Amino acid sequence: MDILGIAQQGLQQAQGQFDRAAQHVTQAGLNTAPSQTPTDSVSLSDAAVSLLSAQSQFETDLGVAHTGKEMEKATLDLLQ
Repeated sequence: MDILGIAQQGLQQAQGQFDRAAQHVTQAGLNTAPSQTPTDSVSLSDAAVSLLSAQSQFETDLGVAHTGKEMEKATLDLLQ
């Protein structure tokens, strides 16, 4: 099992989720014509939840990577 590879894949997924949420927030109000009143086309609460979820996933995957590194170190220490 490749723990560091799994952690890396999780980090990439979290990055994608973060990027999508950030893009939705930055696009709010940009798609209206100048004569129209801007409308809230983005649910900011949904975007906030998505951003917090991405943050939690980043933290979890970094923890997995740290644990994987510690396991590799312990294994190498056993082999010496």
